[in-house]
Amino acid sequence: MGFATDAIHIGQEPDPSTGAIVPPIYQTSTYVQPELGKNKGYDYARTAHPNRRALERCLAKLEGGQVAYVFSTGMAAIDAVFRLLRPGEHVIVSQAVYGGVFRLTTKLLVDFGLEFSFTDTSCLENVTRAMKPNTKMIYVETPTNPTMIITDIAAVARLAAEHKLTLVVDNTFLSPYFQQPLALGAHIVVHSMTKYLNGHSDCTGGAVVLARPDDAEKIYFIQRSAGTGLAPMDCFLVSRGIKTLAVRMVQHNANGMAIAKFLEAHPKVKRVLYPGLASHPQHEVARQQQRGFGAMLSFDLGGLEPARRLLNNVKLCSLAESLGGVETLISLPAVMTHVSMPPEVRQQIGITDGLVRLSVGIEDVEDLIADLDQALAKV
Repeated sequence: MGFATDAIHIGQEPDPSTGAIVPPIYQTSTYVQPELGKNKGYDYARTAHPNRRALERCLAKLEGGQVAYVFSTGMAAIDAVFRLLRPGEHVIVSQAVYGGVFRLTTKLLVDFGLEFSFTDTSCLENVTRAMKPNTKMIYVETPTNPTMIITDIAAVARLAAEHKLTLVVDNTFLSPYFQQPLALGAHIVVHSMTKYLNGHSDCTGGAVVLARPDDAEKIYFIQRSAGTGLAPMDCFLVSRGIKTLAVRMVQHNANGMAIAKFLEAHPKVKRVLYPGLASHPQHEVARQQQRGFGAMLSFDLGGLEPARRLLNNVKLCSLAESLGGVETLISLPAVMTHVSMPPEVRQQIGITDGLVRLSVGIEDVEDLIADLDQALAKV
C-alpha cells in the first residue's frame, strides 16, 4: 500500500471489541493476569502497552524497518541508541548537530567512557580521517540543525559497511515521508516525534527504528529497563498526528520553498540555508536522496541586533523552540536551541549570532511572507 494509506491504517485498526474507528487509550498502569504465569500480552505499562505497540508498528512500516520503539522524548531515544556502545568505544558525530545531542555527548556520556568526534559528515574524507581503531558508530543529522548541511547517506553507509560500523541517522527534519535512511543503507533511524510525526505541538516523544534484529533486542531491553517508553496518551496523540503526515508534509514543503525564495531575494538577508535552493552547496545530494526539501530553513541577518529586531516584531510567526508543528515557529539557535554549545564551537560550525531558524508551518504562505516582510522592514 502507499505511504498515506499505511500512515492511516497500520497500527490504527478499528477496536475489535466495539468497532470504534479510533483505537482506545489504554490509560492503565497494570494488567490483570488470568492465572499465574499467563497474561493477555501485557503485564505492566512500563514494559509495553497497546497504544505503544500500535504506534511502533506504524513507524516501523513507514521507515521500512524491522521494528521500532518509542520513547518519552527524542533525547531519550537518542540516549538509548548511544547505550548500545560500551566504555572505550568511539562515535563520529555530524559537526553541526542539535544542541541537545552535543550536551548529552560532551557533558554526560563522556563520563561513562564513550568518546565522540564531531566532523562535517557531508565530506567523506572527513569521516574517514575521523575514524579510529575503536570507532563503532557514525551518527548523522541530515539536514543538520540549524545549518542545513546534507550528508550523502548512501555514501556514508558504504563506508560504514566497509569498516563494520553502525550508521545512525536522525530523520526528524524530513520525516519518513521525504527521506528513508534505512533504504539508503543506514542501520538505525531516530526521530524526535515531538516534531513532524506528531505535527501539532501538543506532546513530546522519540523513536528508534531498526533494521537489525540484534540492535532491536538491545533497544527494547534498554527501553523497559530504563523506563523511558512513551505513555498511552502521548502515543495516541502521535498516532493521530501521523494520520495526516503525508498531506501536512506536502504543504510544509510548498510553503518552505516559497519562503526560502522570498528570503533569498530580500536585501536585508545575508544568506539562506535551504537544501531546496540551487544555491545550497549540497542541493544535488538532497534532490537525489529526498522526495522533498521540507520546511526547515535558516537565514542570516548579519548580527544579534538585527535578529533580535526581527524576532521581536514578527506577529504570525511564533518565537519558540521546537519545530515541525502546523504553526510557524521562529528561533535564534545561538541563544536558544544551541546555547549549550560553547561560542567558539558555534562560530566554527556556522551558527552565528544572526542565524535565524524558521520552521515553516502550513498557514497561508502569503500571510507568512507578509509577516516576515513587515518584521524585516524594522531590521
